[in-house]
Amino acid sequence: QVQLVESGGGLVQAGGSLRLSCAASGRTFSSYNMAWFRQAPGKEREFVAAITKISGNTYYADSVKGRFTISRDNAENTVYLQMNSLKPEDTAVYCCAAARLILSGSYYSTDQYDYWGQGTQVTVSS
Repeated sequence: QVQLVESGGGLVQAGGSLRLSCAASGRTFSSYNMAWFRQAPGKEREFVAAITKISGNTYYADSVKGRFTISRDNAENTVYLQMNSLKPEDTAVYCCAAARLILSGSYYSTDQYDYWGQGTQVTVSS
């Protein structure tokens, strides 16, 4: 069982930056692939970024590539999402997710993930 708690959301102007954190419980954090998803009002949850458990390979949605960076600190049981050059369309609730195993190429799919956090609100004003 893994519990995930996000923090770091808030209100920021367009062009600004935020750093989200997701703290995981338990001693097996390094055994999980981690990801960030987001959900805007009236829209489906969408993939943002993922980082693998062993090699630390990263994957990004096209909409955030070059602006967002996912990283992890296995000693601190934490995954981060550094968000730069924020746009109003980035406004959403951001959730982190954990998965022991992911089918090749399926990091973007919500059904690959076993555990989810409650989310943290990010609002970008124009």
